Amino acid sequence: MPVYVQHETLNRVSDVFNAEALWQAPGLALLNRRPFLRDLLERAPREQRGRAATRCFSHVTLVLPQDEVDDDRHLTRGARVRDLAQTLQALHQKDFGDLLGPDDVRYHVLGSDDLAPGQVEIKFGHAVYLPASNEQVLYTVSVSRDSAIWQPVCPVYPNARLTVLGADAASATHAVPGWPFAQDANILLINDGPDAPIEVQVRPKDAFECAFDAASGYYTIRARAADATGTPPRLLLKVAPGQPQAAATPEPSSAPPATRAPAVWKTRAHTPIDAELTAVPALHRAGAVPAPAAVASQDATYAPVMRQRVSLAALALPRLSRYRDTGAAAIEFGIRRDMTIGPLTPDCLLGFALDAADALYAVTPDGRQRIAVPNRFAPVDGVDVRVLAPMPHMAERYSAIVCLPQAQGMPVVGGTRHVFGRSAPMLSSLRVLDAATCLRGADGVDAGGADRLGLSRNAFAFEAGPDGYRVTRESPTQALYHLDERLGFVAAIETATGDTPYLVPVGHHIVAGHYVLRVEA
Repeated sequence: MPVYVQHETLNRVSDVFNAEALWQAPGLALLNRRPFLRDLLERAPREQRGRAATRCFSHVTLVLPQDEVDDDRHLTRGARVRDLAQTLQALHQKDFGDLLGPDDVRYHVLGSDDLAPGQVEIKFGHAVYLPASNEQVLYTVSVSRDSAIWQPVCPVYPNARLTVLGADAASATHAVPGWPFAQDANILLINDGPDAPIEVQVRPKDAFECAFDAASGYYTIRARAADATGTPPRLLLKVAPGQPQAAATPEPSSAPPATRAPAVWKTRAHTPIDAELTAVPALHRAGAVPAPAAVASQDATYAPVMRQRVSLAALALPRLSRYRDTGAAAIEFGIRRDMTIGPLTPDCLLGFALDAADALYAVTPDGRQRIAVPNRFAPVDGVDVRVLAPMPHMAERYSAIVCLPQAQGMPVVGGTRHVFGRSAPMLSSLRVLDAATCLRGADGVDAGGADRLGLSRNAFAFEAGPDGYRVTRESPTQALYHLDERLGFVAAIETATGDTPYLVPVGHHIVAGHYVLRVEA
């Protein structure tokens, strides 16, 4: 494989800001065994015909000890760094002027804590490019291991034809944080200008698979061989045009209108058990679609007991700004590696956090990052997590709907009345956000289960039938919604009594509190 980045280190340099001392040795160079910058450029030409160089590299990066760079900034406001770059540029132009052609000579000086006193690193080569002062960014490159947390890597400029990403900056243009592959592997970005799409290649070719996912907008690079965990390591690469996309960090959600009263903990006076507090936001006023009344049959027929299922298909995250007076500051939960849902822990495959300003964050072992809504994540191969924006009829109450990668279901008996709510023990395993650590107060302390934010003790009752669930409201303050099989809004369920129940067909969904329940045959 060709050398894309020439990387050398000069040692025992008495004055790292002395350009002449870095450029060439005094006196006869044949008597000096140490290579200098001029020697390195001469030995590694950019192009040559036979043994004769026809073109040399013109962009050079120097890395000095960080303490030296800091001292120069403190004492001379960076004058020695600027003088070093300008003097080397002049020496380079003087000695290699006939091999430069139309190329500009550019030097860039950096500092590094990894260098010892008297050490100077030199980088140049096919994949080293220094932009002009007024050159705009053509692409921005970022990487992720889980599609949720994206870390910036580098910009790509219009005239930077080759950019190499790798494990460290010694053999690549830029080091990739969390590089999962071998040290000798590289990702090549080939840029033929603004009118041509960027080309992504991986070296060695036979060791990797590289595919572009148009729906997600990133490349998936996967090793053909498994690592110590038994799974092939992978890296997701996103090449975005221009500056970083604003959609990755959306503006904070607006506060509720001043005319709407904030949610409060409301008490009920029926029984001592019902006296528990429930946060109830303002009710939605959309119309309901009642189910047609059942036609009584005069002849009774005995049939086997029909069993159906109710599944937790998604989680509807509330607007916490509506519950400001309750002290609720954050809702957090995680998707475990077995695809179950529970409190957010460091070993979760993918987690979500909602703050008091209704901003949504993705949380993985790589960190925490604010995300846009809608969005889509693939934390590992074969796992798809969609985050949907709520329909306009629900946007006042909800900030996002997180579709679960694997629905958690329970069987229900047909012809029997069931109740869903905080006091219903039968379906309590579907209320995955009721764990104490899922809701946090402003002081960061666990505030108990999140179900008090919008879910009544008895939210709704339902009876499974051959055509779906016949739903009745059990609480006048409970907001209920009907979504279709694709989670599209159908109606708000407001008028649903025992005499005129509301029919939710098989495959459709009921939203109550944080839970999106699917009716399954």
